[in-house]
Amino acid sequence: MLSIYNTLTKRKEEFKPINPASISMYVCGPTVYDYFHIGNARSFIMADVIRRYLEFKGFSVKYVMNLTDVDDKIIKKSLQEKKETKFISENYVEAFFEDIHKLKIKPANIYPKATEHMDDIVKLIEELEAKHFAYNINGNVFYDVSKFKDYGKLSGKKINELESGSRIEINEEKKNPLDFSLWKKAKIGEPYWNSPWGNGRPGWHIECSAMSCKHLGKTFDIHAGGNDLIFPHHENEIAQSEAANDKKFVNYWIHFGFLNINEEKMSKSLGNFFTARDILKKYSAEAIRLSFIQTHYAGPLNFSEDLLASSEKGLEKLKNLAVRIMEELNTQNNSGIIPAFDFQYYEDNFISAMDDNFNSPQASAVIFDFIRDINRILAENNNISNEFYQLIKSFLEKTAVGVFGILDFSDYSTLNSVMLEDSLIKFLVNLRIEAKREKNFALSDKIRDGLKELGITLQDSKDKTSYKKYNLNI
Repeated sequence: MLSIYNTLTKRKEEFKPINPASISMYVCGPTVYDYFHIGNARSFIMADVIRRYLEFKGFSVKYVMNLTDVDDKIIKKSLQEKKETKFISENYVEAFFEDIHKLKIKPANIYPKATEHMDDIVKLIEELEAKHFAYNINGNVFYDVSKFKDYGKLSGKKINELESGSRIEINEEKKNPLDFSLWKKAKIGEPYWNSPWGNGRPGWHIECSAMSCKHLGKTFDIHAGGNDLIFPHHENEIAQSEAANDKKFVNYWIHFGFLNINEEKMSKSLGNFFTARDILKKYSAEAIRLSFIQTHYAGPLNFSEDLLASSEKGLEKLKNLAVRIMEELNTQNNSGIIPAFDFQYYEDNFISAMDDNFNSPQASAVIFDFIRDINRILAENNNISNEFYQLIKSFLEKTAVGVFGILDFSDYSTLNSVMLEDSLIKFLVNLRIEAKREKNFALSDKIRDGLKELGITLQDSKDKTSYKKYNLNI
């Protein structure tokens, strides 16, 4: 039974999808004004692991990640660089896709952009205005927080205790400091769209409500994002969506813990701000993924070079086993033994860990226990059948490959080619030895000369024939 910690209820709950045939999942994506940082990468990777595990469980997942391509930050960047906002957003959308591909993150089913959903956004604001949850002041439309009785139910904050602060918009036009923008009146030089309230652009929060409901329905299964989005972003999404639709917005809210760099909060002012692109220049995607997986998604993570180096070291054990598997499967040994080993025990333990609120640290420990115990079995037995190696590969494909994305057997395709090449050369060398033994010197010379043309020279000694490869022409 899969249980999920739900930020909304503050407890773990059995996961009961709206439609078991298709899970609906929305993840807050980037605001595309810069390369995303390693803290964003943690959220994207852990959301990817959750999505992969749901698919491992047999669910079909409709996975939606938005791209915020109209926002104050994008406008500020366009003014700084004296480039159109569209150029800024499109440039960083392209960079985003490049980086998530390198991080082995599976593509979402849909990447909705705010600029492509203006009609949906306007329609949602009109609905809120008609129900008196929104008010228009000179072309600026605000959400009236006081009208939504459940405001604060996600974050646990109470309206009468909240004060205007750094994460709350300060605007003299608003009735209440907590009220937030749904539509912003266009300023000179800013991008704008037509609306019933005049030219302008949407607020950040309304974009996600419109796009998620458009693609997943008025109520959907899972909404995920970083802890920093709980308030006000996700709180405001709930207020907007439930006021407009008269329905529960999301059943399960999942939030990812904060990331520190070398025991300090990551920030540009401290000089410890790293983009995912920066980290990928020094460490593998698999090491980055493993470093996140080995800390529970909801907890804080101290990200450091030592952590990444440790992950790279741990991956060596996994890679070494993968190499051996591919080498042995290439030998086509179907007559060897199948040692006694309880594969189901490890799979059950992996599932048990992940079913407990996606406990990836415990699940990854199961994989490394498996590697340790399998290596012991391989060391104690000779002439092991391919069938046993296929069982090892199958377990790793389901867990390390399919769920965690920390291994890719296709990385060893070149290795397979080299192993096949060596096997063919050895076959021809043995065939030549047999021909010489039978005094068939014409065939022996033909094999030697043919290999030489391909860049392989044979060296005969009293006891054996060895070979060296130069520039192969095969």
